Amino acid sequence: MIDRELDVLARTLWGEARGEGAAGMVAVGWTIRNRAARPGWWGKDIVGVCQAPYQFSCWNKNDPNYPYLSGAKQIPAGEYMRAREAALSVISGSQPDPTGGATHYYATTMPKPPAWVAKAKRTVVIGHHAFFRDVP
Repeated sequence: MIDRELDVLARTLWGEARGEGAAGMVAVGWTIRNRAARPGWWGKDIVGVCQAPYQFSCWNKNDPNYPYLSGAKQIPAGEYMRAREAALSVISGSQPDPTGGATHYYATTMPKPPAWVAKAKRTVVIGHHAFFRDVP
């Protein structure tokens, strides 16, 4: 395993799902891993998938999480370690995929679902995230 891969995934899980607990972070992590397993427009590996433009909002330069992800600010140590543990469990496969192969998700707190939902199959809702996979 590459340390950079683990670090970028942990930072992404912190930025996208820290309020969702371990189960929510693992689910988002598997969505990223599922994308990396099917290289395409969204990236070719975990780092590429996490940092693909406008895919995970926490990496957008105007997002309030970005200074923490870029290293300009420090993520609180305990929070980072929880995200890192979730990332490690996803990369190692010690936690099975709870998303049913999802490659997309959105926060159910959004005022309305994104347009892409119409062409995807919902697999599960975990916390405040609804997970989907592409319909072949």
